[in-house]
Amino acid sequence: MIRTGGAAEAVEFTAGGQLEVRITPDDVGKRVSVRAFTDTGTGDARFTDTVGVLTSWTGGVLSITRRSGESVRVAEAALAAAKTVPAAPARRRGPAASYAELARVAARGWPPVESERLGEWELRAAAGFTRRANSVLPLGDPGTDLPEALAAVVRWYAARGLPAYVQTATGGEGTQERLAARLEELGWAREVSAELRTGALAPLADRAPGAGVRLVREPDAAWLSRYQRVGEVRPEVTAVLTGGPSVWFAVVDGEPGSPARAIGRCVVDGRWAGFAAVEVDPEHRRRGLASDVMAALAARALDEGASAAWLQVERENTAARAMYERSGFTVHHHYHHHRAPGDGA
Repeated sequence: MIRTGGAAEAVEFTAGGQLEVRITPDDVGKRVSVRAFTDTGTGDARFTDTVGVLTSWTGGVLSITRRSGESVRVAEAALAAAKTVPAAPARRRGPAASYAELARVAARGWPPVESERLGEWELRAAAGFTRRANSVLPLGDPGTDLPEALAAVVRWYAARGLPAYVQTATGGEGTQERLAARLEELGWAREVSAELRTGALAPLADRAPGAGVRLVREPDAAWLSRYQRVGEVRPEVTAVLTGGPSVWFAVVDGEPGSPARAIGRCVVDGRWAGFAAVEVDPEHRRRGLASDVMAALAARALDEGASAAWLQVERENTAARAMYERSGFTVHHHYHHHRAPGDGA
């Protein structure tokens, strides 16, 4: 084994049966499960199991991209058993959706100020306000080979004084493990990773929101002063925040003239309601205000015909992930922002 890079996903091999390697380089692009020998230095035979997409097999080394986006390299000589597995694990709960559907919904819910097509890629910019609105969404063929496309991406963002980012996804139906692995091979470092979670909408609205949650169509001063990503409220900030098919902002007011105690944002787009910017004043946390905000927004989204919910949360935000888990949101896929080599911070 060259390296494992962390805890392995669960892999099933027939107990008591003969271990066989049933994959070849022709299986690149497929989801596989692999068991490989690990040299412990003690003479004992140990194994490490890995599940993911086989993104390359060159020079006697396999590269496998896990659901989380982590790349694992395995020496061919260390293989003990391997097989192909279904392209995506069966989902036990939550609304069904492909990656492409959710990626487009999420993009409409957080739109850039400026965009341009490069084949089937969308180059997006909003004067640097959030990576999501200032990165490439590569849903398909860029119309040229990858190095040439990436060079065009770098030029486009440089002309706007912005670092170049490409957003990819892993771990779901139709996600982009091979593109993510190829970007990293070309020196595009994975800088930020997050989860896109989905859940049923109606249970969120079952909780009656507490008194004082008001819904508005545009973020007011109380909302903006609570939102952590805003310093100066520039035109592009307002354009991104208010962009989308049907946008609502929730506010729990504080003292007159002070920041809101809690805020949230929801975009209704057909059957989907997308939640974002759910933030609570640290002095008023653990009082259910985040749940109140989401309940009020969910009720409004139900009134507009939505039935399913989605949201995005960075993997490092453990408190928010735990709250969303309790609210019934499960991970649909992981998404990542890869920064061009040579782009400074």
